[in-house]
Amino acid sequence: MSEEITKTEGTENQDPKKKKFFLSENTLEVLVAIFLGITALLTAWATWIGSLHGGNQATNYTTSNNLASEGNAEYNAGMQLYLSDLMAWNTVLDYSFDKEIALMEGNEAEAEMIQGKLDQYIQQNSSQILLDAADQMTEDMNSPFEVPGMTSQYYVTANELLEQSRELLEQGKQDNANGDAYNLVNVIYSLVLFLLGIVGIFKRLPNRAVLLLIAVIALVAATIYMTTIPMPTGFDLASYFRQ
Repeated sequence: MSEEITKTEGTENQDPKKKKFFLSENTLEVLVAIFLGITALLTAWATWIGSLHGGNQATNYTTSNNLASEGNAEYNAGMQLYLSDLMAWNTVLDYSFDKEIALMEGNEAEAEMIQGKLDQYIQQNSSQILLDAADQMTEDMNSPFEVPGMTSQYYVTANELLEQSRELLEQGKQDNANGDAYNLVNVIYSLVLFLLGIVGIFKRLPNRAVLLLIAVIALVAATIYMTTIPMPTGFDLASYFRQ
């Protein structure tokens, strides 16, 4: 009789509205441990790739500055060569004028002497750019500097170096932006680690599950965003395993 009363009281004490949660406490703890490990690995990966972007940025900026300095030096050298050729051509015109006067006066010997001086002066004081342009002159031109594209020849090397400098500078800016993007990913991963770390503080299982869900959503979103960020230039993971 007493046993029947005990069973009846136990049945009455049970709450019929209380439902069993779809996740058990052990399952939730296992999921938290798994996502903690995944997040830690992804954080290490993002930190490493971000540091590679930072290294590329520093290298590109340094190389860009060096090329810019070389390009400016080449530009100054080209300008000096241009001015030297310009002065040389003015002297050639003076020799040519003296030669014409000698011919007009019928003094062929003096004209030949001036021509000899003129040829020697041109060879000793003219650059190859000026000589090539002089060969390309047409009858309607008064100066080799009128040959199309002649003056740009003085700055070919300078322009190439400066263009390389600009390209590396832009690449450095892109590396900087990519590195900042990976830093943002790391911030989100840190938030995920924090959320996963405080799951155990909550006593009620549904609250734990909600916090775990938020952490997983942030983890997935950060990972998807990370996959859209370009890898560092020249990155080859297999190269780290080669001997």
